[in-house]
Amino acid sequence: MSDLRAPVDVTVMTSGHDVADARLHREVAALLARGLRVEVFGLGHAADAPPGAIVRTWPRQGALGRARLAARMAARANGRIVMTLDPDSALAANAAVLTSGRSLVVDVHEDFAALLADRPWARSLAGLAGVGAQGLVKAFLLVASRAALTVVADEHVPPLKARRRFVLPNEPVAAMLPDPTPPGPTPRALYIGDVRATRGLFAMLEALRLAPDWHLDVVGPVAPADTDRLREVLTADPSLAERVHMYDRRPPTQAWQQARGAWCGLLLLADTPAFAEALPSKLGEYLACGLPVITTDLRRQAEVVRACGAGEVVPAGDDEQVGAAVAEVLRSWSAEGRESRDAKAQAAVQYAAHQQRGSSVYEDFADTVAALL
Repeated sequence: MSDLRAPVDVTVMTSGHDVADARLHREVAALLARGLRVEVFGLGHAADAPPGAIVRTWPRQGALGRARLAARMAARANGRIVMTLDPDSALAANAAVLTSGRSLVVDVHEDFAALLADRPWARSLAGLAGVGAQGLVKAFLLVASRAALTVVADEHVPPLKARRRFVLPNEPVAAMLPDPTPPGPTPRALYIGDVRATRGLFAMLEALRLAPDWHLDVVGPVAPADTDRLREVLTADPSLAERVHMYDRRPPTQAWQQARGAWCGLLLLADTPAFAEALPSKLGEYLACGLPVITTDLRRQAEVVRACGAGEVVPAGDDEQVGAAVAEVLRSWSAEGRESRDAKAQAAVQYAAHQQRGSSVYEDFADTVAALL
């Protein structure tokens, strides 16, 4: 931990995200490399936060608790710049900077309005939860558009108009990833990220059920709405449960160590409004680790996999359909198709090397933030 007495340039605060969050790690690492002093306020364990930052953490809160926690974080923020990573934090920080003359940076990492369409709770309580969430998102986007700097994860992510808008895609950071390694003796697939039904959780399990010589590592927090169903699926099939290894949330450098010896990465997003135009960071990260990718046929991620030849594209659909299609690929790779898998792994390495450039987008991001000081 850095010297607490020295001035802070940037406070990165989030009442909704764990300090192990991968995008948070990439952003903070870039700011630190730029020579800025950074403090991080977030959830979880301080040991999981980006190294080199001043860190304070709190336990995870419910919906109402997040707003109250965000207000406390904003009141304690020491940075000349306050950067937020979620709607509650942006609203709280906006009120704080208006009275202090500091600069607000709002990071919008996904289309929150579209995301609500994927969340069952947003349609609960006779619609009241959804109405409240929609109101929060509307207020958040207004604040984001008026911030000193609006950082968005993709061109299509709102707000589309802002005072100053910077597109910061979730590109891989090589320093946070292991070098490509040969596949291990046991066929093993890998998934890293948020773990929920719409991100392919049960399609992955169905694929493993139908490919009995394969194992699966899943690294990330399981959505509460899917916890009971996950337990039921694994309890009902002890053979499957023995081959599925669940790991909780980990900082990115630690999480990606699971890529060593893996045979492929899975990216089985459902065809929903939130994911239709998504290009998840894990696609580039899988490829940078030398892992062929099996992806559902969503436009942008499928285009990458087809163009570089570093994996297979399966039709989107229900869990059983996707799982069966993935299992067919897995079985072929672990039987007569090992050479095909190895060729796709080599294509992944070549694609990742081609994507590297002299100046990373994270350096540009850090320069843009520093210009606000």
